[in-house]
Parts: sequence; C-alpha cells; structure tokens
Amino acid sequence: MRITAVSSWLESVPLRRPYEIASMRITSVDLLFLRIATDQRIAGLGSASPAEEVTGESPSACRAALEDARLEWLVGRDPRELEALSRELESSHRATPAARAAVDIALHDLAARAQGLPLVDMLGRCHDSLPTSVTIGIGPADETLALARELLGHGFRLLKVKIGRSFDEDVERVRLLRQAVGPQVGIRVDANQGFTPEEARGLAVVADELSLELVEQPLPACAVAEMRALPASLRRILAADESLLDERDAGSLVREPAACGIFNIKLMKCGGIRPALAIGRIAQAAGIELMWGCNDESAVSIAAALHAAYSCPATRYLDLDGSFDLSCDPFSGGFEVVDGCLRLLDRPGLGVDSRPGAAAASNQGTAGP
Repeated sequence: MRITAVSSWLESVPLRRPYEIASMRITSVDLLFLRIATDQRIAGLGSASPAEEVTGESPSACRAALEDARLEWLVGRDPRELEALSRELESSHRATPAARAAVDIALHDLAARAQGLPLVDMLGRCHDSLPTSVTIGIGPADETLALARELLGHGFRLLKVKIGRSFDEDVERVRLLRQAVGPQVGIRVDANQGFTPEEARGLAVVADELSLELVEQPLPACAVAEMRALPASLRRILAADESLLDERDAGSLVREPAACGIFNIKLMKCGGIRPALAIGRIAQAAGIELMWGCNDESAVSIAAALHAAYSCPATRYLDLDGSFDLSCDPFSGGFEVVDGCLRLLDRPGLGVDSRPGAAAASNQGTAGP
C-alpha cells in the first residue's frame, strides 16, 4: 500500500450558540480537514482546530502547514509504517500542533481502516463508555440555569461551567446552579487561567462545599510553582489544561509534589494521537488521572480523541462536547451519545462519514471515509 495523494481544505463554521470564557467570546471556528488517499482505494481523514491563545498556532499557520508542498514527503510512503511516519511528522510540524494532529489522525484512521478495525481496537481498548461533560459559558446566573435545564433535558448529567472573570460572581453562580440541579448532577468548573493564587486557594473551600468534581486550570499556564503550593485537597481534583501541551510539560507537572491530579489531554495541543498516548503513559506511571478535552471541533477529531481516550487505562473523565456546538459539521458518526455517555461505533478506523454536500465529498471516491 502506498500513499498517492494528500489534500486539505478549510471550513469556517458558525457556532449554534456563541459562548464566553475568561479571555474571549467565541462565535465561530475555522476547521481544517485533511484526506490521505492510497493506491488501494482506502483513505484516512484528519481534522485540525488550532487554539492560537494556547499554543500560538494561528488558523493561517495551520493552513499553511497542511498545504501540498509541506506534505508531499508522504506521497509514495507506506502508511502502515506508522511509527516512522509519526516521528518524521513530529520533526516537520513541531511548531504547528493542530496541523500535526490532523495528519496524525488521518494516518491512524488509514492504518486502522487497512486492518479493518476500529482504531480503538488497533490501539488496545480499555473502556467502552464514559459520560461526557457539556459546557456552559460565562454569563448571568439566569442564563446559566436555563442552559443547564436544557442540557439535562437532553440526558447529560455532567456540566462544566466556565468561570474566571470574577471570583465572587463565579462562586455565587455555581452555588445557585448546585442548588438548582441537586447533588446527583456532576459539576466541573474551568477558570481558563483567570484567577490569582489567593483566589485559587479559595476554590479549595468552594470545591468541597459545592461537591465539585474537578477544577480546571485556575492559574496562568506558567504558574506551575504556584499550582504546587495550592492545598493538597484542591490539587487532587485540579486538571492541568493550558499548562499541559506536551510530554515535557507532563514530566514537569508530575514531579513531587505533583502540581495537579488530572491531565487534560487535547489532541490539538499535543499534536495528535501518538503524543497523546505518550502523555497518557506518563500519567499512568505517576498515578495521574486523564481527562480528554477538545476545542470546538469536527466529529472527525472528536472521534479520534475518543478512540485514544478509550485505549488509555488512566482515562477517567471526558469533556468531548466540541462537535455539539457546530451549526454544520461536514462529518458525522464516529460515536453516539447514549444517556450522556459516548460510545464508539463498530466501524473501521474513526468510523466517521461525510454529510451529503460536504466540501470533502468531491474528493472522496467510493472507498474513502
């Protein structure tokens, strides 16, 4: 089997419901898609959703990194040589992790399709189904409560609330939410680096009082020393997000005393499935639990993250709701939502399909994804 062509394209997708986090308001997302074709009429799909505010990779840099000239080295190669291709990819696309993730995902999709297996079974399945949280942005308390009722009505039982603008207002909003939804609904909070060390210490009391499942990235990404100084009770449920980009960060965070008890792995931060699994091995060895997160993304990369998550023994939490926000994802499938839990479909590779009329349709042929 040989790779015969690599093609990419851009889709600008509005969100169904714009939302706010500590640093910005998000109304739309630029998604990059990639297709790797072979001489055996099997193709692999990948997708990128860069987060410039976290990794420094702009959509234009991501798009440039996926142009034909940057990927022509793949043509003529055997995609079953996955490890060798992945090492070359890490070297050639080190500065653009989301673009690297798109290629990495497509190569993994292709390798699993060639074997006729769901990707998770090629990687080694550990899990079948876990609940995902769904996100509520920063806003007035009445809007938070209304959206919570809507999401719970759709069967979800885990809410992730964005905080980080005003400690007192955030705490009051989460307290009202807990009172409204009762003790059976899980609540996570994500400050997106918005708090000072003093405010973060205050979260230790709030987390216990309101039975928060986890607290995500309360301090700036560079404030790892300050994270280590937080109360142990908080660090046990603290999920590192912006502080965790790659294996080097993972190694730093686990040094005693560990700065957190949870790693939030995102394929767009670390560069794809292969580096994500490397971070997972570091976490497992150190007794750190894994949370798998996302940006606003297509079902293509959400499915890829879910396949990776379900192959890691340390996986405990999912926050893979990014495709729910899109007004028109060009792809569907990969997984299904059952009572708020995500289940992978029993299909080869990622298990995704293009929607009728999607921009990719003219590139796919009869045997591609």
